[in-house]
Formats: sequence, C-alpha cells, structure tokens
Amino acid sequence: MSFAMDYETMKQALKDRLKATRFRHSLGVSETAVRLARRFGVDEQQARVAGLLHDCAREFPNEAMIAEAEKRHLPIGTVERSMPLLLHGPIGSRRVREIYGVDDPAVEQAIARHTVGGEHMTPLDKIIWFADMIEPNRDYPGVEKLRKLAREATLDEMLLEGLSDSIAFVLAKRHLIHPDTVLARNEILLKMKKEA
Repeated sequence: MSFAMDYETMKQALKDRLKATRFRHSLGVSETAVRLARRFGVDEQQARVAGLLHDCAREFPNEAMIAEAEKRHLPIGTVERSMPLLLHGPIGSRRVREIYGVDDPAVEQAIARHTVGGEHMTPLDKIIWFADMIEPNRDYPGVEKLRKLAREATLDEMLLEGLSDSIAFVLAKRHLIHPDTVLARNEILLKMKKEA
C-alpha cells in the first residue's frame, strides 16, 4: 500500500475536479467508511482514501464513460453499455493511480466494486459499498433503517439488507440489474445458510 499524496492533498485535488455536491458526498462516504472500518477492524487509512475517491470518475459525463473505459482496456458488458454510469467505479479504480498516486490493489478493488458489488467481496469492499448508501448526505426512504444496521448488525447482515434494498429499488424502476449485484447477494445468503 502506498499513497503518493497525503489525504489533504488528495482531498483538494478531488475538490478541483468534482461538482460541490459530489465532493460533499465523497467526504461523507470517507467519514462513514472510517467509522465502519473502526467497528469491523479494517484498515482505516484504506477506508478513508477509498471512501474519498470512490466517485473520482464522476468528473466524466455519462456519455464519456464507455470511451474512458475502453481507453483503460476495462471490460464492458451489455449492462454497462446500456447504463454507462455503472462504469464509473471501474474507471475510478484506475484514476486513483493515474491522478492521486494511489498504489493499493485493495483500495482500487473497493472503488471498482462500490456501485454493483461482486463475488468474494472483501470487508473493505463491503464497507465502501455500504458507506456509499448511508453517508450523512443521503436522504431516501429506508436510509435510517440501514444506518441502524451499521451500528448494530454484522457486516454481512448490513450488506445483505443493502443489496436487497438496492435490487428492489432497481426492480421498481424497471431497470437492468447488474449480475454482480445478484452474485454478491447470493454469496452472502449461501454463506449465512451454511453457518446456520
């Protein structure tokens, strides 16, 4: 793990690239990720940086996401071609090295997976995914229930509820569900059944 910039320098560089509301959200995810990392015994510095930079590729407009992903030789599935915004996680995982001097595969992976999840998520992956849902600037029906889980439930219980809510929200909007989200949810359910 190595960071070429200190946190404050990263923060200023990010502020210069994002809209004010997106930057405020990023600070909220960073702070929330640190609290969750402390609770679950995960590296706080990795959580702070991954939380801060998770949306760093949102500086690109939606219509530029496919070209930015192709430029970095990232895989683009049919769901991403239909919904290019989903590529901001994988693109961001490369931007952290390009722009912010982050050389940390765990941070890069957590950023890549923060939108749709995936199989074999690490505790850091789960924390960034969940922090993105519950940071203080989020305001939607059910967010307080998720914040309560963040204080009381296990990491997998939190993630299962968050993934279930996310899938229900996407279904209600009649949008495509990314297969990685289904894989992440099924993996947690199977693990819980095995442990029961």
